[in-house]
Amino acid sequence: MVTMILELLIVLAALYVGSRYGSLALGAISGIGLAILVFGFGLKPGTPPTDVIYIIIAAVTCAGILQASGGMDWMIQVAEKMLRKHPDHITFLAPLCTFFLTVLVGTGHVVYTLMPIICDISLKKGIRPERPCGVASIASQVGITCSPIAAAVVAFMTISNANGYDVAIPQILMVTIPSCLIGLMAAAAASYHRGKDLDKDPEFQKRLADPETYKYMYGETATTLDRKITKEAMGSVFVFLTALFVIVAFACVQFFVDSETLSTITRIPKMNTIIQIIMISAAALMIIFFKAQPKKAVAGAVWQSGMVAVVAIYGIAWLADTFFSNYTDVMQEGLAGIVSKYPWSIAFVFFLVSVLINSQGAVVVAMLPLAYSLGIPGPVLLGVLPSVYGYFFIPNYPSDIATVNFDRSGTTVIGKYLLNHSFMMPGLICVITSTIVGYLITNVFFHSYFASFMQ
Repeated sequence: MVTMILELLIVLAALYVGSRYGSLALGAISGIGLAILVFGFGLKPGTPPTDVIYIIIAAVTCAGILQASGGMDWMIQVAEKMLRKHPDHITFLAPLCTFFLTVLVGTGHVVYTLMPIICDISLKKGIRPERPCGVASIASQVGITCSPIAAAVVAFMTISNANGYDVAIPQILMVTIPSCLIGLMAAAAASYHRGKDLDKDPEFQKRLADPETYKYMYGETATTLDRKITKEAMGSVFVFLTALFVIVAFACVQFFVDSETLSTITRIPKMNTIIQIIMISAAALMIIFFKAQPKKAVAGAVWQSGMVAVVAIYGIAWLADTFFSNYTDVMQEGLAGIVSKYPWSIAFVFFLVSVLINSQGAVVVAMLPLAYSLGIPGPVLLGVLPSVYGYFFIPNYPSDIATVNFDRSGTTVIGKYLLNHSFMMPGLICVITSTIVGYLITNVFFHSYFASFMQ
């Protein structure tokens, strides 16, 4: 037992140090922890999550090509037009925009262009920017468990199917999308009157009185509406959206038609293979027919952040699988009583691990096999899937830091005591509400419906 605790401390130390350095360090420093466990303690190496990594590479390549083609600029322009048309409701509309952008593209890093626009619109409308900015940043990450091409969703499906829970992407999205939207709207409602109005905020008024600060806050307008959108950019968006539709269509076919019937009428591969083929093919079509430049895609934020996620998931998941696979029996014996009586308590584990690991996909890959080994039913795990987002708790994630910098009013902040930051309240409300709603959907309505359907 002493050796097990020591090895667990090594795992946690590797995750902590990796999170301090950020970026590629998350995966690389996990490799040091892995080396210590394997060569120092003689543990049998676990299995790296190659299927999930291949899907991330395919999806990120496609999204990166879309960005290089200018297609994302068009999508962000559409969102900006809606926000500028209804500025009074920006606290509710901004998180919806960032949420659905993430759902479509599979990564929250696409919102960096939209966030300065949200800040600009709210400031010039006299709305405290912290209100829409805080919840919009949260929404950009919440959308990951609602995207058909995101690593967290695909990993949940792949690992669940391997553990006897036959769940398809549409089934996952039918739980995560409504539950996360309800959670986001609850967070937006709580943020609607958050903090002092700008005309009653002494700190803001003090900054406003300084001519240089006033010019900094109000002198420029953040916008994408001045960018020319080409026909090639529009065509790339249609290719991308068609690819998503085809993926979901294949998933629906595989879910609603049992596997034995499918095997007799056609040779449809597994969903992880389908996603890879369609995403890579869509990227190729954008390059060939819509002049998307691969070199520009590689230099873009979406592709680079996606590749960082690949390395992080590779190292973190391999390290975690090595530790947990060697102590599965011990953990089953120690935790069986708790999870059998309160299976939903696994949500706390997901959340706490996510605080250390800045990747929802990595949390799913690392912790879901352990959850199944403890005997937790698949519907319960699907219901608490929103709880894999906890890295807002310590405000060191790029989207949160960028949001603070984009807010020229200075109202979106990381507090003096670190945890009293602008993302804590909307993050907790959203994740707690989404997890409760998701659990209710799967265990009260969703599971009973599909159980009767499959019979």
